[in-house]
Amino acid sequence: MTNGSDFTRRESKKNPKRWLGYFLAFSFALGAFFSGLQVGQEVNSSHQTAGLFSLFASEPLGESIEPNLDEFWHVWDLLEEKFATGSSTVDVSEEEKVQGAIDGLVDSYGDPYTVYMPPADTEAFAANIAGNFSGVGMEVGLREGVITVIAPLPDTPAMNAGILAGDVVVRIDDTTTENMSIDQAVQLIRGEKGTVVTLQIYREGEMEFLNIPITRDTINIPTVKTEQIDDTFIVAIYSFNAVAEAQVKDAMKEYLNSDAETLVIDVRGNPGGYLQSAVSIASYFLPAGKVVVKEQFSDSSRDDVFRSRGRQIQLFTPNNLVVLVDKGSASASEILAGALKDHEVATVIGSQSFGKGSVQELVNLDDGSSLKVTVARWLTPNGTSISDGGLTPDILISRTAEHRIAGIDSQKDAAVRFLAGEVVESETFEDEITASSTDAGTGE
Repeated sequence: MTNGSDFTRRESKKNPKRWLGYFLAFSFALGAFFSGLQVGQEVNSSHQTAGLFSLFASEPLGESIEPNLDEFWHVWDLLEEKFATGSSTVDVSEEEKVQGAIDGLVDSYGDPYTVYMPPADTEAFAANIAGNFSGVGMEVGLREGVITVIAPLPDTPAMNAGILAGDVVVRIDDTTTENMSIDQAVQLIRGEKGTVVTLQIYREGEMEFLNIPITRDTINIPTVKTEQIDDTFIVAIYSFNAVAEAQVKDAMKEYLNSDAETLVIDVRGNPGGYLQSAVSIASYFLPAGKVVVKEQFSDSSRDDVFRSRGRQIQLFTPNNLVVLVDKGSASASEILAGALKDHEVATVIGSQSFGKGSVQELVNLDDGSSLKVTVARWLTPNGTSISDGGLTPDILISRTAEHRIAGIDSQKDAAVRFLAGEVVESETFEDEITASSTDAGTGE
């Protein structure tokens, strides 16, 4: 063992009982960490997701080079020997030290979606995935290192307070978000129903920061809504959760029984969800066997391809099917839109999508903590990396903050006009850049 001599040194100079506590605590943590990375192969594939929190099974990662921990233990010894606890400093428990060491290790990988979660954070994460929790009702992510609103969820306190996709969260109450992780931001924003959290917001085009107080409430994540405008049937999908496939199936029956001749799939403001849900829903529009998405690992021999299951309800073309996307369309939404765009069965209208195409595996550790680790990335059927700037629509149409406040939906209107046979042209690139920060784009 590389650090065996160091352990011997520690045992001879320290109290054996004290050393044993340190050694067992750290060994347990490292053992749980490295063995936990292989627990994923036992996770049922039905848990695989393609949302901002993606859970799925994977193969063992293989043997890793054993690290030399001599310097780590040296620093540990120095802290134990020299650190003076001030009157304002709370003693740190051995468990907290170990968790801090693991957290630092995970953070060293520089990936905002690879996160170590202590037991309390793991419990909160599970509540979020379940689909209801107390918070303000918005999804957040990291864009260029800052906490950015992906999308406010429909009929939630965040949407009712005027939060827009693309808003940058500068402060949460009195805490700056500088160098803050997504999970830390979520933990601060979420809270007991009826309490108030104040978000300081930077919004493109505003001269000053906006301070927006929001009263927390129980958040029930919606799934599917339908409507019909003239000859166009519209299916809005807000989440690719466990019931999305069944609800979209009902919506497809409703569409076939209507007198509508064209269809819009609206995934604006949809941050993602289960991969299987996206694949199943794509199957309503694609022939059997067509590639929906490719899963690319660092080890190319493990790459997976997910294909349509052959549930196509009719022949769709770019002239009778539109997919609406915006900055709030992430992950599973981008998978669906990318597949229909690449196979030329739909026209994609809206603004640039969020660009979240990495895949996380959630590994539960024995002490109640968990590791959410990025293990792969998603590619569209034509090989476009979703994480590389998101998807570019066929027709670029912005929706400004002023439009939202006034209840004007320029993107939906463009889709309906396009399907009615009108010529709808893209806005200029400059217009798209100006409006992108106000488009609707891990959760709160």
